[in-house]
Amino acid sequence: MFQVIQLSESDNIAVSPVNIPENASIESHNIKTITKIPQGHKISIKEIKKGEKIIKYGQIIGEATENIQEGEHVHSHNLAFVEFKRETPRQLIKKIDLTNNSIPKTFEGLVRKNGKIGTRNFIGLVSTVNCSATVVKQIADKINFFLKDNSFENIDGAVCLKHSSGCGMNTNGYGMQVFHRTIEGFKNHPNFSHVFVIGLGCECAQVSLFQNKESTNVTYLNIQDEGGTKSIIDKCFGLICDILPEANNIQRSTRPVEELSIALQCGGSDSYSGITANPSLGYASDLIVSNGGSTLLAETPEIYGAEHLLKGRTEEKNIQDKLDKHILWWQDYTKINGGSMDNNPSPGNKKGGLTTILEKSLGAVAKGGKSKLVDVIDYGELIKHKGFSFMNSPGYDPVSVTGQVASGSNIICFTTGRGSCFGYKPVPSIKIATNTNMYNRMEEDMDINSGTIMEGLESIEENGIKIYNYIIEVASGKKTKSEENGYGDDEFNPWVIGATL
Repeated sequence: MFQVIQLSESDNIAVSPVNIPENASIESHNIKTITKIPQGHKISIKEIKKGEKIIKYGQIIGEATENIQEGEHVHSHNLAFVEFKRETPRQLIKKIDLTNNSIPKTFEGLVRKNGKIGTRNFIGLVSTVNCSATVVKQIADKINFFLKDNSFENIDGAVCLKHSSGCGMNTNGYGMQVFHRTIEGFKNHPNFSHVFVIGLGCECAQVSLFQNKESTNVTYLNIQDEGGTKSIIDKCFGLICDILPEANNIQRSTRPVEELSIALQCGGSDSYSGITANPSLGYASDLIVSNGGSTLLAETPEIYGAEHLLKGRTEEKNIQDKLDKHILWWQDYTKINGGSMDNNPSPGNKKGGLTTILEKSLGAVAKGGKSKLVDVIDYGELIKHKGFSFMNSPGYDPVSVTGQVASGSNIICFTTGRGSCFGYKPVPSIKIATNTNMYNRMEEDMDINSGTIMEGLESIEENGIKIYNYIIEVASGKKTKSEENGYGDDEFNPWVIGATL
């Protein structure tokens, strides 16, 4: 006898928590399997005719491409993506009552001179163009080697933010606007004590674009002005050594949760994502928001098909319109590049039980909990309002996280079902496993296991509180698994939009 998980009364499929053989009895629905059902995959619990909509989470995830019998495996071979009009529901907002909740309301943060609050204390080396990437990497390596032999216990290290953009681009176009916002966001991020912005000298993204009086503790240099690569490396190394005592002269102090900004990341690696880790992180997100903090969902292609659920969390037409505008842009963007919004999920996602982008997105939006949607911002725009917001970005994790950090996020929460080694300096990345098998297999990279929900050991709320408490610990200085492993030096990846000229 086997059990399967039906997520909504209106669903005509269910999810298998284990590998189920052919001709096995499904006790919960009084049916037998007529095919093997892999772990995490879908099984039909009703007869589904060709052309009928397939329902999961009480929502359409696609259309049957052939007649499907009770007990049959439902996946890419008999389920296809379909476009349909999505009605915006109402009253999807839920506020958590914290009256009887003993969760912490403060963390130990780093207060900068401008009043911003950091969770880590790095020295930043930012390249304005790929041509200065080697230089910033050399400088960061020299500083980190120096720090190993010298006592600066309050400095987390130097990080180089190198990339492949900054030139061969329209200097007045949307791509440059996005790039400029990204560099500005990192240059002024509170997880940096000091920042050195280094260009070549002749690129489109000139250093002069980023020089402004509002920035504190930022130094600007050009390779061509300093006599070449060795000269600028030596000069910058000397400048950084001089400011290390100042950078080290900082202590953590008690700050309210309202000064945390959490990046909610990764759409859904497997079918468990929308059942365990994502709703659990969503509950943690609601706790952050209820305590006055900010959370930021992103990855526009990975909420496609569920955007109506986000729109149902605000009554402000201008916010709904901004989300619709981004969705339309992505539909056009994928079309002119010969793709479709259903090119996502990836092969790994499909192996984990996901079939269409509609199914993936329904699980992805669960990371945002049930709080009111207060704003929709573009890539790398600074978060303007406390509470839950959405940022337009690709689904590719390093690009999306880069935008979220540029927007001001000082903690990353990354859910994964297939396994991830993701780290991201200068912001700590908390990795949350959707299933226990993967957590046990990759425990050295995972911070929290949400697979306990599937096993009945924890509720979504209990696991969500565990995530929330871990966020507070990490924000206060506790190292994540990726930090212990030393990961996060190579994930800075600004979104490159438009023609490369």
